[in-house]
Amino acid sequence: MKTVIPVELPQLQYDINIATDGLQYLGPWLSAAGKRGKVLLVSNPAIFKHYGKTALNSLAEAGFEVCQCILPPGERYKTLRSIEKIHNAAFENHLERSSTMVALGGGVIGDMAGFAAATWLRGIAVVQVPTSLLAMVDASMGGKTGVNHPQGKNLIGAFHQPRLVLIDPTVLKTLPGREFRAGMAEVIKYGIIWNEGLFDQLEQAKRLDQMRYVGEDLLHDILRHSCQAKADVVSQDEKEAGVRAILNYGHTIGHAVESLTGYKLVNHGEAVGIGMVAAGAIATAMDLWPQTAADRQLAIIQKAGLPTKLPDSISIDDILVTLRSDKKVQSGKVRFVLPKRIGEAFVTDQVTDDSIRNVLEKMF
Repeated sequence: MKTVIPVELPQLQYDINIATDGLQYLGPWLSAAGKRGKVLLVSNPAIFKHYGKTALNSLAEAGFEVCQCILPPGERYKTLRSIEKIHNAAFENHLERSSTMVALGGGVIGDMAGFAAATWLRGIAVVQVPTSLLAMVDASMGGKTGVNHPQGKNLIGAFHQPRLVLIDPTVLKTLPGREFRAGMAEVIKYGIIWNEGLFDQLEQAKRLDQMRYVGEDLLHDILRHSCQAKADVVSQDEKEAGVRAILNYGHTIGHAVESLTGYKLVNHGEAVGIGMVAAGAIATAMDLWPQTAADRQLAIIQKAGLPTKLPDSISIDDILVTLRSDKKVQSGKVRFVLPKRIGEAFVTDQVTDDSIRNVLEKMF
């Protein structure tokens, strides 16, 4: 199966290619996107072991001069030190402004390779080849790149759109179950904020916690609908000046949970799941959406095997303090994405600390 989703932006148009066994065509598709010359492949050891040879061979056979930079896995390595390592590899291999960086990995690799590409020689091309469900449906598209600061997630970064996104569902066969569940959080997000039909499909599925229970057809629909939703939103608002902010549904509380647990106890998708439960409860408390909708959301998050409670190791006061340093704060006010109904959400800065506290107290 193959689906091509165009992302139309004022200064750039690129395609999201969803294709079974598509990794072997990376080189030809990169050539078709107009790229030539040197390529720096950025990955981590586990992903490179499984898929590095296929990617490198495809690129070399298409005439590219290929080098590589292998970084340690994990959110805790998403730092400026890792960006320096990519820059060093770019320097040592004489990457030019016509060169390309290829991110082969999950969201962490994609964010770092994208930011390194945005800042090397004031910007060279980047291609995203996501290998996790989370990266396939979210991080690989839209041009958000960056690294974490000790005081908050993704505080250092830049918008830098890819020239191509290649999604090969077959690589998910080696994805750990926990990471598959983490990706489902972002899929559920799209159902809540944008696509009621997708939410209905997820609701009808018997299980969502492991890939083998999802099936090839539903997986392709999940990828297609999620990528289309992201493309629709990004095409309307490339740099988050308006509607794109709704993509942060579940991320406000979620980022605080990630940061306060040192990016070790709770992964991104699990944090987003907790954040969506909190946002839904806040919306219900403010009479913005009905309890029945909140219950449906909770049920599908649980079906995906995601946590719905806050870790005992963090406090509400710490969460409130961390929210103040979130990059979405404007004029000192925390901006929340809240649901109106399943399939529609909006942004507000009218959520009080008392409202947040009342909801979070029930989530331990």
